[in-house]
Formats: sequence, C-alpha cells, structure tokens
Amino acid sequence: MRSIKSWLHDHPYSYALFYFIPYLIIFELLETFVVPKYYIHCFIDDMIPFHESFVIPYFTWFPLLAISLGYFLFHSRKEFLELCFMMFTGMSICLFIYMILPNGLDLRVNITHTNWLADIARLLQQIDTPTNVCPSIHVASTIAICFVVCRSHLFQHPFLVKSACLIISVFICISTMVLKQHSFIDVILGFALSSLLYYVTYHTNWQKYFMKTPLRILFS
Repeated sequence: MRSIKSWLHDHPYSYALFYFIPYLIIFELLETFVVPKYYIHCFIDDMIPFHESFVIPYFTWFPLLAISLGYFLFHSRKEFLELCFMMFTGMSICLFIYMILPNGLDLRVNITHTNWLADIARLLQQIDTPTNVCPSIHVASTIAICFVVCRSHLFQHPFLVKSACLIISVFICISTMVLKQHSFIDVILGFALSSLLYYVTYHTNWQKYFMKTPLRILFS
C-alpha cells in the first residue's frame, strides 16, 4: 500500500484515471432516470443484419481500453495525457448531449438462436438499455485509442501493433451496429467527435487551460 502511494506521488498524472468515478456515476444515473425523447434511426440500420458472433469484438472494447491506458500510463506521460484528454473529453461531451437531448434506439431484435454467443448477446441487451446512444461513447473512445496508438513511436513492432489496433477498432465499431447497440448515425457522430478532438489535442495548446485549475497537478 505504501509503495502504491509512493508511485502515485511520483506520477501525479495517473490521477487522471479517477475521471472514471464521476463518469460511471453520471452514466448510471442517466441510464436509470433519463427517458429518451429522440429515437435514432436511418435506412442503413435496416440493411445491417444482426449476428450474435459480434459480441466478441464488442466486448474487446474493455481490454482495449484497459491495455491502452495501462501501457501509456507506464511508458509515456505525454501520450497517456493526450489519450485521457481526447477520450475523457469525448465521454464528457457525450454525457452532456445525453442530458440535453435524451436519445435512444428502437432497433433491437428478438434473439432466437441457442448458443453461448446468443446467450451473451441476450445478457448484453438486459444489462445495457437502448438509451444514451448518440454519439456512441463505445465508438468515440475506440477511435481516440486508435488515433493515439497510430501516432505513437513507442512500440518495438509498430506495424503489427498499429495494424492490430486498427483492425480491432474497425470490428468494435461494426459490432455496435450488428448487435443493434447503436445506429449508423451514432457511429458516424462518435467518429466525428473524436476526429474533432484529435485536432484539438494535436493542434492546439489545450494544456494551458488546465494549468489554471486544480487539474494542473496532472502536468507537474
């Protein structure tokens, strides 16, 4: 315990991970109490077939999130903070949109197959309500990770790492539509959001605004 405290003291930028505490609280409150007023749908959604096998890339999002944050946390303060800024800002914007424009989906299908992947897909539908979907946090955060990984010069085998990250990211984004967790519109807007934040991250001096707040500890 003492060694953990010592490490945190020597690496104050790691405190950025505490963002997940208010994020998860607000997200769960929105999931519980917000009733959608706007339902997202376009003709492309009707052309995309459901298939339960896409639960595999869909849940790959969780280890991708943990591994990318963990890797940059221990290997590059600069890239860790860039990833946190791009991803956490995107998440915050999405939550704000969900508050002022409560939205949802009416795309889900009745899963009739009887196999372990179908069981997981049914469980996913039970625990993840079709609300708070546009823009897609799943997609926006995936794209943010992909951007930072593809810019990084840290990897011993950069072609393999970046190609794998790109392929995984594409399948994660596709899986959100195939599983009817998101509309094509959610995916496009999630991509657009992270693309905008990419520009802000790498072409503006965003750090100076944090230096005027208590969050300046992250840059010390």
